Amino acid sequence: MREIIFDTETTGLDSRDDRVIELGGVELVNRFPTGKTFHHYINPQGRAIHAEAQAVHGIGAADLAGKPTFAEIAQEWLDFTDGAKLVAHNATFDIGFLNVEFGRLGHPVIDSGLVVDTLALARRKHPMGPNSLDALCRRYGIDNTRRTKHGALLDSELLAEVYIELIGGKQAALILDSATAPAQGENVRQIEIVISQRPAPLPPRLTEAERDAHAGMVATLGEKALWLKVAAG
Repeated sequence: MREIIFDTETTGLDSRDDRVIELGGVELVNRFPTGKTFHHYINPQGRAIHAEAQAVHGIGAADLAGKPTFAEIAQEWLDFTDGAKLVAHNATFDIGFLNVEFGRLGHPVIDSGLVVDTLALARRKHPMGPNSLDALCRRYGIDNTRRTKHGALLDSELLAEVYIELIGGKQAALILDSATAPAQGENVRQIEIVISQRPAPLPPRLTEAERDAHAGMVATLGEKALWLKVAAG
């Protein structure tokens, strides 16, 4: 199973008017990171960045000068995500922006059946919250000290760790040897451990002299000694 954990940064909060200015993602196969990533800063084509948004992600107009437009990176993103589920935190926000951007290019909207919202997962698992990405990192002991500002690729990397914990932790899959690891699309077989009795018991390691010495010691303990009850049982 292939999944892309992704995040966007934008010029503001209105997907109808604002633009995506950063898009990042990391690939998981069978819930394990493959090391493949996607990351681009994107020129918003003259759309101003709201001060409130810039305070969150720290991206200014000067940072985007000379960067590609969304149209120029769209096919690369489609190739990267082809056939995969899309996983995002508060996915409605990110998918909404991507759908508007792709709509401007005449591309169909993203199939909602391929989208997983980790915020919804977190709210079901931890109904008392809080369930922000930072809060979930603290809950699961994930180091997010690098996250002084929001960033699409960094947030995707952190979210990948959070997502694995939300769906059952690192025990979600068990691979004992890379040589026997399942190929993409194959199921991980459960490992059954069968405990059976030996056909013949092992010979005792105590010598006769040791047995006699122990019996002599027990005889000195009196008739109520627990060792006598054990021997009788």
